[in-house]
Amino acid sequence: MKEFWNNRYAEPEYAYGQEPNAFLKEQLKEWRPGTILLPCEGEGRNAAYAAANGWNVQAFDLSEMAKTKAEKLATEKGVTVDFTVANAAEIEFDANRFDAVAFIYAHFPDAVRSRIHREAIRWLKPGGKLILEAFNPEQMGKNSGGPNEQSMLYTTEMLEKDFKGLDIELLETSETRLREGKYHDGDAAIIRLVGTKKIKT
Repeated sequence: MKEFWNNRYAEPEYAYGQEPNAFLKEQLKEWRPGTILLPCEGEGRNAAYAAANGWNVQAFDLSEMAKTKAEKLATEKGVTVDFTVANAAEIEFDANRFDAVAFIYAHFPDAVRSRIHREAIRWLKPGGKLILEAFNPEQMGKNSGGPNEQSMLYTTEMLEKDFKGLDIELLETSETRLREGKYHDGDAAIIRLVGTKKIKT
């Protein structure tokens, strides 16, 4: 898998463009900047946007080429991003560290997905926000991106179970038109989630 992503990100152009994901951009405008974690961030388009808008950004990806491209983009945008090369199945952060965690098209096999989604709740500060946009099973057969394995496409039931530790404010599937570089281009079946970590009283 590392080799696949290194090869994709070795291409001169940015595989998913240089502009942030539209849903992430929309959500960040509503939140007060703080510390944000971007798992599987790829070439840094979302990280650079968040940093330019006052967020203290931590990001990671499996690919060394992703880190190189992300740091290049951050430099071009005049911002700083703390980018680590790491495996989502193994990475660790302290509890209650981040004000926000954003999974943008971060698709995982079942065991890894349930683990990192559960950990993301632990990494969030109480009252912290989690945002997710990904493909749902209706994406199978479409040519606008996403995994070829059904089990790696997310359903509302799957995310309700994974994020039961959050107060869910939005969880919906929909159709959209992606224009995110050459690998996310066309009509797509997506799922979106926004939730807040519960504050214990």
